[in-house]
Amino acid sequence: MDKLGPYLHIPLLLGLHLFIIKLYDVCKKPQVDKRAFTVCGSALLCCTSPLQMDEDIKDGLKEMREKPSGEDKSKLAYCVTDTPPWYLCIALSIQHYLTSFGAIFSIPLILSESLCLQHDSLSQSRLINTIFFVSGICTMLQVTFGVRLPILQGGTFSLLTPAMAMLSMPEWECPAWTYNASLVNVSSPVFIEVWQSRMRTLQGSIMVASLLQIVAGFSGMIGFLMRFIGPLTIAPTITLIGLSVYQTAGAKAGSHWGISAMTTALIILFSQYLHRVPIPVPAYNKHRKLHFSKFHLFQMMPVLLGISISWLVCYLLTIYDVLPSNPAHYGHLARTDLKGNVVSDASWFTFPYPGQWGMPAVSLAGVFGIMAGIICSMAESVGDYHACAKLSGAPPPPRHAINRGIGVEGLGSLLAGAFGTGNGTTSFSENVAVLGITKVGSRVVIFTSGVFMVLMGILGKIGAVFTTIPEPVVGGMFMIMFGVISAAGVSNLQFTDMNSSRTIFIFGFSLFSALVIPDWLKKYPESLSTGIPVIDQVVTILLSTHMFVGGFLGFFLDNTIPGEQERGFVWEKEEHAEFSKTPASDKLYDLPLGITTFFSSYSWVRFIPFCPWEGENSDEASVVQHQPGEDLCDGAFDPNPPANTKL
Repeated sequence: MDKLGPYLHIPLLLGLHLFIIKLYDVCKKPQVDKRAFTVCGSALLCCTSPLQMDEDIKDGLKEMREKPSGEDKSKLAYCVTDTPPWYLCIALSIQHYLTSFGAIFSIPLILSESLCLQHDSLSQSRLINTIFFVSGICTMLQVTFGVRLPILQGGTFSLLTPAMAMLSMPEWECPAWTYNASLVNVSSPVFIEVWQSRMRTLQGSIMVASLLQIVAGFSGMIGFLMRFIGPLTIAPTITLIGLSVYQTAGAKAGSHWGISAMTTALIILFSQYLHRVPIPVPAYNKHRKLHFSKFHLFQMMPVLLGISISWLVCYLLTIYDVLPSNPAHYGHLARTDLKGNVVSDASWFTFPYPGQWGMPAVSLAGVFGIMAGIICSMAESVGDYHACAKLSGAPPPPRHAINRGIGVEGLGSLLAGAFGTGNGTTSFSENVAVLGITKVGSRVVIFTSGVFMVLMGILGKIGAVFTTIPEPVVGGMFMIMFGVISAAGVSNLQFTDMNSSRTIFIFGFSLFSALVIPDWLKKYPESLSTGIPVIDQVVTILLSTHMFVGGFLGFFLDNTIPGEQERGFVWEKEEHAEFSKTPASDKLYDLPLGITTFFSSYSWVRFIPFCPWEGENSDEASVVQHQPGEDLCDGAFDPNPPANTKL
């Protein structure tokens, strides 16, 4: 069983491949409607990695500009309230799950070192199960009661940096003996208390900090805050999320540069060079019998494929003793038998629950650090809501939906803290991009994906399998992932005037200062002393968090240096201008289960920022009109959808 550990994921992937291939063949049958065929083709040709999404979107936009005016390639196959056939829901929901997989499962692996868990694979697997379980619950809450758009929720790197800064404080540094695997007894009460005490403090800090997001959302304060947070605040903040963990990525990749370089090269090869190359796969159906179908394997899952091949190579090098068995020798961490027992020791089913690590504690310094990450997460999520609405054929989200979405994200972070993921939740931008590629904006698909994430969180063996990935393989994946995150932060500058010296100064100074100050403070921690320990802790954590330093400097300079036209708020004004075109009869963003219908008749509802009101925009109710029989998936949303299509 120990030697079979690295192979347990292969049947799952092969089964998924065969399922999608069979689905592709089924959709060729004459009795399947045109929309089902469109979705199947999109699902097969869609890249589920963020490495290729931007290129595919650019190609699609180029084709739209070049196509004849009578054609419409941007036409949606399924709108927000549509319900695709069950088999399409399963295929597309698994696709969204795979898109978010790499980002979600890597968070516990990074955080485990700061929690002193680097030699406790079983506890790592429980963290992985917990974060998937909570992400699934938060996704279903967001789709049902939140912003009600097809937007997936998952762990956020915005909270990872301040969490690591908090755990790097002298009082929370791991004891020296926890770094020696031979001295660690994972069942010892002393060791359990070492890591769980840190987790409980992190839990409590996240729960308290999440109250800021809950209040900002449900009170309507988010609209006021977004007036001052622009691209020059968001760009350095997100960029520094990726840049700040370069040491972690380097340490893991440096455990065997050959293996990590191979992993990186494979992911680049599959996602950038071979993503449009199909491979022939044998298939069978009643019409064509045994035949070969084209399957875009490299485009579907380049990251998982790259990890699996490198994982297999490490396994072969281990069983033939090519890799050293002596822990003191270079390359030992590339062996696959270091955590072999974790798969057999893990239970088949695990049920995460609030307080599973004990009663949460609170660190005031940690709360302020986590709040900085939450503010960044809120700003990014508002942009995701607008992008998701456009790509799913919905009208721009009204203020009550945005307020509700941010509030539910705050509740998600509160749940994540209570369950003990060591992280919060946020909207996943890469999954929003998938909507534009697949042309499927159905929120039922995202809800189903949330169900899959909950199921994966319950299966204990699944979480255990992923903890056995060798460190250099994970390091190679980090080289790609965090590089893409850094580039995604820079991409926010597209809304600003990049020819302006003001923009270049603010971004450059904020970014460079955010690298210098935390590094200096790490080398000279005793240089900052006010005589009040609590203030020292708060200031140390804030100044040790790269994204806070960069975001704060960008925020301050952007709001004080003259140059309104160069700030990049033009796109936001255009979005808000569309609110007036949203008719009051739009039911997409209404609360489910008849809640809106019950309360909307009361006049006092207008004073509740997160509740829709039937008198809202009543003067503009007739602005958006559709002719009978018009296809409402053409970038517009039906204000009166059929009853059987609502979630």
